[in-house]
Amino acid sequence: MRIAVLFAFIAAVAGSRQIPQAPPPPPPPAQTPADSTTLYKASSNLVIVDAVVTDKSGKPIKGLKQSDFTVLEDGKPQKVSVFEYQELSTEPVPPPKLTLADELKLPEAPKTSISPEQPGELQYHDKRLMIFFLDFSSMGMNEQLRAQEAAINYVNKFITKDDMVAIMLYTSAIQVLSDFTNNRDTLSSILKSLPIGEMSELAGLADTDTDNGEDTGAAFVADETEFNIFNTDQKLAAIEQAARMLNNLPEKKALIYFSAGVNKTGIDNQAQLEASVNAAAKANLAIYAVDARGLMADPPGAAASSAGPRGTTAYNGGFYNNQRATINDSQETLYTLAADTGGKAYFDSNDLAGEIVQAQQAMRSYYLLGYYSTNQALDGKYRRISVKLNGKMAAKIDHRPGYYADKVWGKLNGQEKEQQLKEALSAGNPVTDLPLALQIDYFRISASSYFVPVSIKIPGSVVALAAKGGAAVTQFDFAGQIQDEQHAVVGNVRDFIKIRLDQGDATKAGHKSFQYDAGFTLEPGKYRMKFVVRENLTGKMGTFDARFTVPDLSADTAGLKLSSIIWSNQREPLQAAVGAAEKLSNKEVSANPLIVDNQKIVPNITHVFRRDQNLYVTFDVYDSLPDPAAPKSRRVKVSMSLFTAKGAKAFDIGPIGATQLGSTRPEAVPVQVQVPLKDVKPGRYTCQINVVDEFGRKFAFRRAPLIVL
Repeated sequence: MRIAVLFAFIAAVAGSRQIPQAPPPPPPPAQTPADSTTLYKASSNLVIVDAVVTDKSGKPIKGLKQSDFTVLEDGKPQKVSVFEYQELSTEPVPPPKLTLADELKLPEAPKTSISPEQPGELQYHDKRLMIFFLDFSSMGMNEQLRAQEAAINYVNKFITKDDMVAIMLYTSAIQVLSDFTNNRDTLSSILKSLPIGEMSELAGLADTDTDNGEDTGAAFVADETEFNIFNTDQKLAAIEQAARMLNNLPEKKALIYFSAGVNKTGIDNQAQLEASVNAAAKANLAIYAVDARGLMADPPGAAASSAGPRGTTAYNGGFYNNQRATINDSQETLYTLAADTGGKAYFDSNDLAGEIVQAQQAMRSYYLLGYYSTNQALDGKYRRISVKLNGKMAAKIDHRPGYYADKVWGKLNGQEKEQQLKEALSAGNPVTDLPLALQIDYFRISASSYFVPVSIKIPGSVVALAAKGGAAVTQFDFAGQIQDEQHAVVGNVRDFIKIRLDQGDATKAGHKSFQYDAGFTLEPGKYRMKFVVRENLTGKMGTFDARFTVPDLSADTAGLKLSSIIWSNQREPLQAAVGAAEKLSNKEVSANPLIVDNQKIVPNITHVFRRDQNLYVTFDVYDSLPDPAAPKSRRVKVSMSLFTAKGAKAFDIGPIGATQLGSTRPEAVPVQVQVPLKDVKPGRYTCQINVVDEFGRKFAFRRAPLIVL
C-alpha cells in the first residue's frame, strides 16, 4: 500500500494551556485527629478511593477502622494515609416555615466557581455532593422547561440535610451558576432564572435520509452532519471540563446530566468520549444521565408538532423504524457515560424529579481511603486498584477499579517520545489537550480499490505559546493507524512537519491553524481510524478516533454513483505544500483527485467561507454511459444551488457540462466547479449539488451546510 502525504496552512483561532511541571515528592502521611475531620496534604501523587462496604442484605457496614482495610495498586500494598467515613442521610428535610422576614429576604448571592478543597482538611465532611449539569444545547424548549421543573421540585421537596448541590449550565460554554450549597432559596432562585430557550435550536436532529425523513415541502433536506460532529464533541468536552473542575475535591460526587440525548453521526470522535469518561473516573465523579424528553411514544405517522413522512414510508414501517433508531442512538452515548463512570442512565420516564432522587439514594455512605502511590513514574499508564477487608469479614466492596497516571513531557528523551506516540495509538486513555477536526473522504481509483484522503485540522494556539516563549521552530508529530473489521492493520502514518515561528509578533501564530493531509488506498469495507498529533515544545497531544465506511460502488444501482464531495476555499501550488515535491512521485500526483493542474485542493473541514473567497467543489462521477456518437465522451450536467434556512433559493449556477473521462481513474468523470461568493449574503445555507447523466438517465444530488461570513 502506498501512502501520500501533503501539508497545508489555513487561518483559525484557538486557546492554549500551560506546560505541565513535575510534581513535588509526596508529603509525609497525615495523621487522623481526635475529631472526625481528616487532615491531609494535597498532592498530585495522592490517590483517593471511595469504598462502599455493604453486607449481604445491601446495608452499609459502619464502624470499620483504617486497620481493617488493605489497598493494593497493581498488586503492591499501599499505606493508607487518609481515612474517613462519610455517613450520608437519605431522609428529606421539610422546608422550614417561612416568616414575613424570610419572604422579604433576598436569596444569598451564589459563588460562580467551584471552590477547591481547603488546605489541610476535607471541606465537605459527611456531605453528598451533587452537580446539576443542564445541557441546554441538546434540549429543545420543552425539555429545558421539564428539566428546570424537576430540579426545582427536587430542591423544594427531596433535598436532605447532607445534600450539597452545585449548578452548571452548558450552552456554548460551561457556566458555573452556583458552587456547592444547601440553601434552598439560592438554588431555587438560580433554577428559576435559567435562560429557557437559549441554544434550543441546536437540539434539532440532522435530517440526512431522503426516504425516511420528514416531508417539509422543500425540494431538499438540510444535511447538518458536519456541524453535528463538532457539536457532539463539544458536549463531551464540556463534561470532561466539568470533571476537571471537580477533580480537586476528593469526596465522591454525582453529576446529574440533563439532556435530550447526544446524537451521533457515525464518524464522531470516540477519543473524546473515552477522555470524558476517564476524566470523570479520575475525579471520583459518577454521571447520572437524565433524558429530559421523558416517555416518548411518537406515532408512526409523526407527531402533531412535526411534518409527516415522505413517500410510502408511513405505510411500510420505514419511517417508524427510523424514528426508534434515532432515539435509541441518541440515548446510547448517555448510557455509556453513566455505565462507565459508575452512574446510571434514566430513560422513558416523566418523573424526572424521582430520577434525581434515585441518583441521590445511590450515593450511599462510604469510606474515603487515600494513599500516596509508591509508583512515582509519570508514565500515563493505567494502574489497577484493589481494596480488601482484613480477616474473614463477609462484605461487598464497591470502588473504582483504577486510574491513569499523569505524564510529564519535559523529562522524556527521544526514544521515550517515540514510544509515547506508539502507546497513545493503543492506549485506552486518549489525550484531548490538542483539539482536532478530522474529515475522511473516498474516490474510486480501480474496480476494487479506493483512494481515501484524510484531512486533519489543528489549532495554532500552542504555536503561539511556543512563540511567546522565544522558540524559533516547533514541530508537529503525526501517528495514525487504520484497522479493518478483523482488527488487522491496513494502513499506517508516522510523519512530522516543522513550523517556523514569528517571534516578532507571537499573536500572529495564534491566528493560524495547520491542516495535515494524508492519503490511503483501501478496499471497500468498514474501518476504524485513530490519529495522534503532538506539538513538540509543549508536549500537548490530541487524539481522534473514528469509524468510517468505504462503499462498494461496483454494483449496479438506480442512482448515479458519486465520490465524496470536497468543499474547499483554497488551492495552492503543489511545490508550496511542505514536503510534497520530495514525497510524491509523478504517478501518485496524477492519481490523486485532490491535485488538479499541479495545484493542491485543501478541503475546508468546517465549511465556513468568506465573501472574498471562491468556493471550489470537486468530485468524481462514476459509470456514466458513453455518447453513442463518441464512445470516449460522456454527457454529465452539474448544477448547484444555495438555499436559506427557510428554503428560499439564494444562489443558482449551471447546468455545467462535464464530458471527459479521467486519465488515471477508470470510468470516472472529474468535476470541478468554482463559485465566487462575493454576491452571496452572509448567513447559513444549504448547498445542493445536482448531477445528471443524460445518456444513462440517472441522477444524484448531495447536500451540505455552508456558512458565509
